[in-house]
Amino acid sequence: MTRLASWNLNSLKVRLPHLLDWLATEKPDVIGLQELKLVDEKFPRDQIEASGYDCYFAGQPTYNGVAILTRRETVASVEDVRVNDPRLPDDQKRLIAATLGFKNGTSLRFVNGYMPNGSEVGSEKYAYKLAWFAALTERLREELAHHPALALVGDFNIAPADLDVHDPKAWYEKILCSTPEREAFQALIDLGLTDSFRHHHPELEKAFSWWDYRMAGFRRNLGLRIDHILLTEPLLAQCNAAGIDKTSRALEQPSDHAPVWANLI
Repeated sequence: MTRLASWNLNSLKVRLPHLLDWLATEKPDVIGLQELKLVDEKFPRDQIEASGYDCYFAGQPTYNGVAILTRRETVASVEDVRVNDPRLPDDQKRLIAATLGFKNGTSLRFVNGYMPNGSEVGSEKYAYKLAWFAALTERLREELAHHPALALVGDFNIAPADLDVHDPKAWYEKILCSTPEREAFQALIDLGLTDSFRHHHPELEKAFSWWDYRMAGFRRNLGLRIDHILLTEPLLAQCNAAGIDKTSRALEQPSDHAPVWANLI
């Protein structure tokens, strides 16, 4: 079995103990991390490598930052590591991709993203978010031409449907849930990707990956499902389970996100 995972840590420095514990317990073969919030020089390479994982990362102070961690015991090769998208004019560290070869003889292209939040519908940041997704879609179109076995993971900052929102009326046409954002998500699906969680849980309600720190959001389960693992058909055919691990969200000083995962046989 190969386990893929994704986790927005909302500060790797603060959440490093949680990450190391989760890696030791769950042993994902590859995990995409988002919101590192530190420069490359501060990346805790030694601690993560000591836990049995190799690290590929692109950091940024205070904001953003993404990484791919691969389990040394099961990943044989990591090639063609690419950071960011040349279509985007800024240097925000939001995207990292690599081709992974596993010791069981399989391989896949792993693309990890921290997609823009957008702040507020109609704002400049919202326009940037939609432009970013349009660029990502074109980037993925190129990737898929060369890599039919591809996983796109990360914090998408989009709840794809009302089923993924604790109160659809309260969130109606608001940021993370607006129609243009959901259309941007669907454009990725239309490339030939499938939401692994919904594939296995098509009607499951109240299954979220993010809860606001405020208003006892986690305790009251006032959340959104905005972290996703999208798979192309060759990987989907091997995917026998997908889920959200809420355990870490109940710890002290948690990230506001929970890790999501998908298993391939």
